[in-house]
Amino acid sequence: MVNDEMDTVGTALLLAAAPAGRGRAIDAASVLPALAAVPPGALTGTPMATVVELADPLDPQTVLTRLRAAAATPGPLSVHLAGQLQLDRRQRLPHLALARSTATTLRYTGLPWHWLAAELAGRRPGTTSVVADLVADTEVWEGLGSTPGLLSLGPGVQMYGRVAPAPRRGAPTTPDYLRHFATVWRTGARPPLPDLHAAAAAQTGSAPALYLTPETGASPNGFLAAPAPPPASAADADPHPAILAAARAGRHGEAVAVAVAWEQEALRRHGPRSREAVHWMEVRADLARLAGEAARSCELWIGAAQARLDMSQAPQDPDVEGAVDRAHHQWERIADPARARALGPTLLALRRHVPGRKAGALAALERRMG
Repeated sequence: MVNDEMDTVGTALLLAAAPAGRGRAIDAASVLPALAAVPPGALTGTPMATVVELADPLDPQTVLTRLRAAAATPGPLSVHLAGQLQLDRRQRLPHLALARSTATTLRYTGLPWHWLAAELAGRRPGTTSVVADLVADTEVWEGLGSTPGLLSLGPGVQMYGRVAPAPRRGAPTTPDYLRHFATVWRTGARPPLPDLHAAAAAQTGSAPALYLTPETGASPNGFLAAPAPPPASAADADPHPAILAAARAGRHGEAVAVAVAWEQEALRRHGPRSREAVHWMEVRADLARLAGEAARSCELWIGAAQARLDMSQAPQDPDVEGAVDRAHHQWERIADPARARALGPTLLALRRHVPGRKAGALAALERRMG
């Protein structure tokens, strides 16, 4: 965490999620009482902190809303995550399973891991930490050894954790790795995260597991980090072909992880109100389209259009018109009526400001909105 004197108030997000019933492979919520008993400032490394707790949430949009609000805070953010990773077999994307998640409904009832990465991407480097205690289904577990970047949250996030294979039968496992952090903090001790991680790994290291750290490279025993952006002395290194190839091959999580890493670098070098940062938001919007996530794509295109307008680009600018047109196009493909209704008013206001060059686009949207 940073030591900026202005960052005296932190935010801690405690998220414990797992399916209800026989699909539960980890008793994630069992660690929340121990974490809740820790002084809030110990969770964030700040004198004061706000704590947000989510226990076995039902709806991914609810989790996204809370996550987005926490990520928008200016001070240090610490995410403490216990849960169950499953692979959406259609899109080949890892998701955090929620209470209503099943193997067949995961795409709609789980939280895509890359949503977490995307929401944390815009934060100042060094202000965000994640401590995760996870179990993974067979496909995710096998993918960890073959897909670099599968669980990356970007270079600006300090991440420590344990990922263990989900038990095939018997009682759910318990998040003992994360519980060790809580136990130490409750004693009043405040060791650095690397020391806490090492101690927790030693305590829980008898069973097969992958331990995650920011420093370790891509290996079976380390954190499989997203490919880092090249230094400024390499501008001729174009990441777009590799990102597109990964997406077209169905490796959507890998593609998003690389794009998030480049977006983080653009934010660091150029700031949030820069064409470079907006470009990578647009890349993520198109990746969401390729992954079949129309609502997410629409939301990102709306954000890109609004960002360009905020940078004083005219409503008639082709880049602004293009972003609004793509947002409109994706909105028409949203399968969830409730999600379409939620995005509709924002899109309508944007379309009225940027009518575009296609005759009747605004009128068509107004008719659809009713």
